[in-house]
Parts: sequence; structure tokens; C-alpha cells
Amino acid sequence: MIRTVLLSSVAAVLMAGPVLAQAADPGEARARRILERTPLIDGHNDLPWALRQNHGNDPHAVDLTANLDDSTRLHTDIPRLRAGGVGAQFWSVYVPASMSPPDAAVATFEQIDTVKRIVAAHPGVFEIATTAADIERIHRRGKIASLIGMEGGYSIDDSLGLLREFYDSGARYITLTHSRTTTWADSATDAPKWGGLSPFGEDVVREMNRLGMMVDLSHVSEETMLDAMRVSDAPVIFSHSSARGVTDHPRNVPDSVLRLMAEDGGVVMVTFVPGFVSETVRAWSADRSAEAARLASLNPGDPGAVTAGMTAWMAAHPIPTATIADVVAHIQHVRDVAGIDHVGLGGDFDGVDALPVGLEGVDAYPRLLAALMANGWSEADIRKLAGENALRVMRAVEAVAASKRGARPGLAQLPAAGAPE
Repeated sequence: MIRTVLLSSVAAVLMAGPVLAQAADPGEARARRILERTPLIDGHNDLPWALRQNHGNDPHAVDLTANLDDSTRLHTDIPRLRAGGVGAQFWSVYVPASMSPPDAAVATFEQIDTVKRIVAAHPGVFEIATTAADIERIHRRGKIASLIGMEGGYSIDDSLGLLREFYDSGARYITLTHSRTTTWADSATDAPKWGGLSPFGEDVVREMNRLGMMVDLSHVSEETMLDAMRVSDAPVIFSHSSARGVTDHPRNVPDSVLRLMAEDGGVVMVTFVPGFVSETVRAWSADRSAEAARLASLNPGDPGAVTAGMTAWMAAHPIPTATIADVVAHIQHVRDVAGIDHVGLGGDFDGVDALPVGLEGVDAYPRLLAALMANGWSEADIRKLAGENALRVMRAVEAVAASKRGARPGLAQLPAAGAPE
């Protein structure tokens, strides 16, 4: 995986405060100037999970103040965040959908603790944020606002009380599903069970509205998207999804939903996952999965034969690469269909093994914004994409919660197995 390595002398400057590194490219320099005034808000970064998986869940196990090389397998460090002009980061507190809900709840609280320990380890760089006003205040002080986003509704263990505890711990969005359909919501990449949201799933959305927690529809089925938008009094978000009209992957947002975003008021934060932004990569991945299934059926009980067959197939079919141009195409498509007020950025750094050429780390945002300006985007457009749209949605969600102040907390419970709903 390619990594961008900055000179250590530049890194020292970046660590010292909000000054952004000067880019040789005039377009990137222009983008950096915009980001000095407008916080770039990234909707999804999996650094906490990467630390849990590979570094003992210890923010001190790697030197985030250094430009990290390939050996760390990380896309994120403080110098590259500074170089990328990142003003606010939603840190994903992901845990796998394969976990039982009680175990997922525990692991999610541990992930929230990891975010807070990252911030505590670098108080001159990061500060916890829970509101739009926090983001703006922290950005003005030259720090990176750190927010918490939960990835997978199974972590609430079918409990509105636990949902409230996650909110009180700082979580400001929940991705309703991950790779699997839950006990109350259908996933985009699993067999449907509810035709969208179950009645309890609708109660979850209503309680999120009451609290002021954003409803994140990345990973959910189209039917779940439509149900959530119907039920929610507040705008929804897609924290890390791209456009199905460009790359036909079920994790992407279909045009039918993009056309509703103006009415909903929400934002689609375009992600950089190669299989979501490149049709060539998506098709290659589908072919690889098909070949693995074919080999498994031909060699039951012989995993060695399957492994050997896949090694030969990979040698004959090298993985293609996505590029920054692919991501630009998705951002442009979301703008064209949903409107300039409904597009944002959610890279999914440290949540994937590979990234598009030109977007290999969190330092790449000025390069992406420069590419868009070269395609005719104005500075006002870039400000909306970078952060203004996300700030507007956060304020709207907060306003809905304020309007519900005094309403009783939801008491709905998921019926026990076999009980009538």
C-alpha cells in the first residue's frame, strides 16, 4: 500500500498548531487556505479499530506524532491530519457484526474509551466535540475536533436505555446496521427480514431524534433508507457511502434515494473504498468471490486446494486499482443528483486494506479538493462539501432534539422471540 511520507521538519511545524503545510500545487494551496477558515469534517475513520486489532488497543503503541511508515499499516497520524487540513473527525467505534449484541455493547464502550484515550494522549491536538458549535470553536483554536460515531445498531442490544447511555458517552451517530441484518433493520449486504425497519427499529430512530443523535444510513438496505427517512424528523446522514449510479455496489446510495436528499435535508459523505468507487474493482471482487465459491464446491474438505487455486487465480487476475478520478466522479454524481447542499466526505481511512491512487492517507484532502476546483467547483462549493453541509445537518439534528426537550424517553422493547409485536 502506498504511503505519503512528509519531511520530519515539516511534521514538527504541523504538530505545533493549525498552520497547514504549503503545497507546491497552486490548487492544493488554494484548498488549504479554504480549510483554514472552514473545518473539513470527515464522517468516518477507523483508527480506533486499527489500534485495537494491531496495536493492543493502546494509543501510545504507535507514535501518532510521527509520519508513520508502511510498517504500521495506518493511514492516519497527526502530521498527515494537519497536512490534510482535517478540522473535525468522526472516529468510528466499530465492532464486528459477528459479535453477539451483549459482547458488541461492551466492545463499543471500549472503543469509545479508546477515542477518549487518543484525545487525552494528545491534548494539544485533539478535543472531544459533541455539537456543531464545538466543532467551530475547536477549529478556531487550531485543534482537531474529535467526534464519536457508532457503526452497527446491534451494539445497543435492542435496548433504548443502552442507546441513551451511548449518547451520554459521546456517540453522535449510529450506523443502523453493518454487514448483517439486525433484529430490527435490514442490511444492504444481507438477506432482508423486515422490508426495511421493524416497528422497534422505527422506535430507535424516534429516540435518536429525541436525543439529538444522527441516523446514519451507510450499510443499510434501500428499504431501510426509505423507512428511516420517512420516520425521522431530523435529516439523515450517510457517513461513508458513494453513488450506486456510478458503481453498482449495494453499499452505495441509489439515485432514487439521492433525489430525496433535498427534501430530507441530509448529507451523503462520499467514501473512498476502492470497491465502492471503481466499477472495475467491484467487478474484480465479485469475480474473486465467485471463483472462491467454485473452488470450494469442487474441493470439499480440502482447503489447501482452494488456497492453491486462489493463488493461481490471483496471479492470473491482478487486482485493479481505483484512482482519485473515480472518487471525483462519485462526488460529482451526488452533487448532480442530490444537490450541492447534500454532499460531504467520509473517507473510511484505516477501515480498508487499499485506497485509490492519490488518496492513500488523510493528508490527501487538499489534493481531492484541488481536483474538484479544476473541474469547475467554486470556493463556496468546496466549503459546503468540506464541512458546511455536515455542520448544517448537525445543527438541524440538534434543533429537532431541542424541540423534543421534555418528551419522555422511549420505553419500547423488542418483543421476545415468538411473542407478537
